[in-house]
Amino acid sequence: MGQFILGLHSGHNSSACIGDKSGLLYAVQEERLRGEKNFWGTPKQAIQACLDHVGATPRDLSVVAHGGIHCPCNYHSRMDVLKAYGRQKTAMGKLRQRIAVPLLIALKPNWGQDRLQGHLAECGLADVPRTHYDHHLTHAATAYYGLRQDPSEKYLVLTCDGDGDGLCGSARVMGGGEDRLVASIPWDSSLGALYSWTTFGMGFVPLEHEYKLMGMAPYASEQASVEMATIFAAYLGLDETGLAFRRRTFRRVSDVGESLFKDLKGKRFDYICAGLQRFTEDLLCAWTANAIQAAGVHKVVAAGGVFMNVKANKRIGELPKVDFFEAFPSCGDETLSLGAYYLEAARQFGNDAVSPLKHFYLGDDLRDPETTAAVEKSGFHYHKPADVAAAVAEVLAAGQPVARCSGPMEFGARALGNRSILADPKNQDVVRVINQMVKKRDFWMPFAPMIMASRQDEYLQNPKKLRSPFMMMTFDSKDNFRELIAAVHNADLTCRAQILEPDQNPEMHRILEAFSQRTGRGVILNTSFNLHGYPIVRAAEDALHVFRNSGLQYLQVGNYLVSKSADLFPRLAPQSLETAFT
Repeated sequence: MGQFILGLHSGHNSSACIGDKSGLLYAVQEERLRGEKNFWGTPKQAIQACLDHVGATPRDLSVVAHGGIHCPCNYHSRMDVLKAYGRQKTAMGKLRQRIAVPLLIALKPNWGQDRLQGHLAECGLADVPRTHYDHHLTHAATAYYGLRQDPSEKYLVLTCDGDGDGLCGSARVMGGGEDRLVASIPWDSSLGALYSWTTFGMGFVPLEHEYKLMGMAPYASEQASVEMATIFAAYLGLDETGLAFRRRTFRRVSDVGESLFKDLKGKRFDYICAGLQRFTEDLLCAWTANAIQAAGVHKVVAAGGVFMNVKANKRIGELPKVDFFEAFPSCGDETLSLGAYYLEAARQFGNDAVSPLKHFYLGDDLRDPETTAAVEKSGFHYHKPADVAAAVAEVLAAGQPVARCSGPMEFGARALGNRSILADPKNQDVVRVINQMVKKRDFWMPFAPMIMASRQDEYLQNPKKLRSPFMMMTFDSKDNFRELIAAVHNADLTCRAQILEPDQNPEMHRILEAFSQRTGRGVILNTSFNLHGYPIVRAAEDALHVFRNSGLQYLQVGNYLVSKSADLFPRLAPQSLETAFT
């Protein structure tokens, strides 16, 4: 029997991870390897990357653990997703969506597993034992095993997404020797589906751009949000127990697109976003409060794509009955591979032996020879400072953004410092500058701050001292918000903060410390390092490609600081830079 467990998610934003008894060793999304954002299909390249990382062959695997019983493992492009939503207004589309697909799922509970087996055979894994874990149990496993602080304590574990294996949500009690299902929500009453239909109706890409609606929501008035929320409440609410969602329409929520668009026709775009966000927050908060009451557990962890809604997470964390709250990082389906590993590790090694998540830097690190070769042949000016953290901080303090590709790559949707674009958040104009240079993001969307944990009380209102190492919730800023104005939401002055402890990312924390010494501020603007519409960069070559095809002027890649002009370094602060590059 092999020593490694291969965790797998085949579907939207597919991924793979590998680990053993000691814990997770490596994880990567297929999108990072193929350069196609949210790649949908079997993660064949990610599987090979996992094996290569630990120097294993298929014979070294004890099992392939798949997060989900159903396996939508064939390739689908972004255009395929848009066409799938668009064709539901046609007669054939309605027949397929409302009758054929539900019938197939009901008659074939192992739908897609035969196709997955064929894909795995192409990867040399035909003879490796395979197990499938329920979609929402797998989401719950990421939250419980990844975020728990003590195996002897009980946690209320919430999951909520579009759908998976016949459900769109669940509430369980896990820990303290217990694993008890409190409630489950059938897929026909999906909050995630309602949010995605609205996303599509507003001209965005469902399963990808829901956060754009969340970002627009604070610009509308309170009154507008309350009034518009009633439209969405006509489609979905809580059942008589208060522990599950129930559709208020004859049709399943996944089939209400035409009706919803009629109800929203002529309504202001910002009002729609605000109403949907208000409805989502109210429904999730009521559900959470009821689940706490029923379970008698006040420590709450969550997973599933709906909990990527950081504004809703903020309100849940503020509920009086919540003593502890955290959502698993990047908790969409991309983390199902991690949950499958957790469940299989618990089965093989015991529940208490599964290690919680210490950080999310689970991907590829830069290799010195390859990085040096890439930098030398890039044609750019470069230095190898004695103290690269001090050099980066110096450039930031001089008002220039710096892209950073250094250390192990983060997993998931959030850049956490190692594949990031950094900037001084006190300069409001840096938002315009970064957008013109590289990001091209929608004008209303905010950037986020990275804050030294030791100084979070200076900037954030966080009376419960909730953790936020993975940018999974927002906080109200304090009266000194102008010190991080470029990294807060302009309408409500909230921020999706990454609160960084030194041991989570020592190198990035040193940059924060060096920046603090120069400016007095313990906060840096942080956004993902990628071209608009493409995945976050992975290797040195990727970083230099984005650097070359953007307006960025500075790049840290490994231990090198790269510039597009030889004159830029001495023009900033000659004396300090001379010290930094000694």
